[in-house]
Amino acid sequence: MMIQIIEKWCSENNIPITDRQKADFKIYAKMLVEWNEKMNLTAITEDDEIAVKHFIDSISILKYIDLKPNASVIDIGTGAGFPGIPLKIMRPDMKLTLLDSLNKRLIFLAEICKATGISADIVHARAEECARKSGYRESFDYAVSRAVANLPALCEYCMPYVKKGGMFISMKGSDAENELALADNAINVLGGHLENVHQFVLPDESRRSIISIFKISDTPETYPRRGTKISKHPL
Repeated sequence: MMIQIIEKWCSENNIPITDRQKADFKIYAKMLVEWNEKMNLTAITEDDEIAVKHFIDSISILKYIDLKPNASVIDIGTGAGFPGIPLKIMRPDMKLTLLDSLNKRLIFLAEICKATGISADIVHARAEECARKSGYRESFDYAVSRAVANLPALCEYCMPYVKKGGMFISMKGSDAENELALADNAINVLGGHLENVHQFVLPDESRRSIISIFKISDTPETYPRRGTKISKHPL
């Protein structure tokens, strides 16, 4: 049933999917449920819900944003690998980096990559610290995040990774417009320009949004600040 749900969505949205990609999603779902018994990865463990709320939600980026070929993509606060790994399954040409501050999640992600044959750089670090390192700061075509932080904080965590001319893609729920109103200053200060807000409905009727922010100038060296300052004094 899980694969049929993904196939139907892909067919309806003119996104091709191969037998190999279907097999990779099966492996991913099976391992997600198995590992979830040992560590807290997700509250979603039913196959049809995994298909919609994790896999289709993640790859919906491909419907609304034309990722350029061989793009470098960093998934910040990746958690159990969303949206980065589903995107990599569907777009094996992209160069994927998965960043998270919790090492045991990264052990899980390494096993997923091994089982599916996916290549990805797996980085154990806090987002605000790694963003200051050479090879990471302003080095990616796209930064993506499905993290639960509010948008002003997410911008500060994620936009320093994006090179000028690249894009920060933030995956949100139905309240994107309210978050954007609060994030206007952060977007401008960090060198961004709002491109679009794509609002859509998943097959389970849940409402989602994808916010795309172009990087038009370098992020000032002041940012990102320490995590406590980001949370207590948002831009």
